[in-house]
Amino acid sequence: MCGRFAASSKPEDIVELFDVEYWDPEEAPAPNWNVAPTNSAFVVLERLSKERPEPLRQLRALRWGLVPPWSDSAGTAVKMINARSDTVHEKPAYRQALASRRCILPVDGYYEWQTVPGERGRARKKPYFVSRADGAPLALAGLYEFWRNRAVPPGHPEAWLVTFTIVTTDAEEALAPIHERMPLFLDPRSWDEWLDPRQSDPDALRRLLIPPPPGALLATPVSPAVGNIRNNGPELKEPWVEAEYETTLF
Repeated sequence: MCGRFAASSKPEDIVELFDVEYWDPEEAPAPNWNVAPTNSAFVVLERLSKERPEPLRQLRALRWGLVPPWSDSAGTAVKMINARSDTVHEKPAYRQALASRRCILPVDGYYEWQTVPGERGRARKKPYFVSRADGAPLALAGLYEFWRNRAVPPGHPEAWLVTFTIVTTDAEEALAPIHERMPLFLDPRSWDEWLDPRQSDPDALRRLLIPPPPGALLATPVSPAVGNIRNNGPELKEPWVEAEYETTLF
């Protein structure tokens, strides 16, 4: 599962890393070290047009929490922040997006909470920041959708909502004690095929959703402050040690 992440890369760096051809500086979201569902974040995607034979690779700010086009309201977003890699080709909410609307979410890393014993036998949550061991950004596999808000006229600024979800997989062995699921990040060699809207074969696409090799990710205990979405800053990713947690799994 992925319910919170950090995304602080400069758009210029994302543009260079992913060979983005178009982006609008005016729509750039501010760096965010505590992105929550329904917040906006940068995604890399490709769109076809009549003006050119090749898809145009773009950097766009979309809202987290997918709203299917057939949904009656945008309220479904908070329930669709993640899509399981093993069923994404079957679920009505994600099937069409997998076929033609795929994206990559560049993030610093994501937060996950482990249930641990607390005082008086009560369980509590211990947060971790999970990132690449080599320090590079995580390129999370995602899907995006367009939703028409029929409560407003076609020309209204809120007539269309574009949202995304993050594809998840089984957690690797080292991360499983924290949570059984993890977001799936893509190898650079698969970026082009994943983004290409001309590729619609679900079997070929699912073959790209390969979990990372063991040891690619690092889980760092962080402050409980990350649990409050009002807290936001690079310090949320910093290692945090509490007396009873001096001995950990990582």
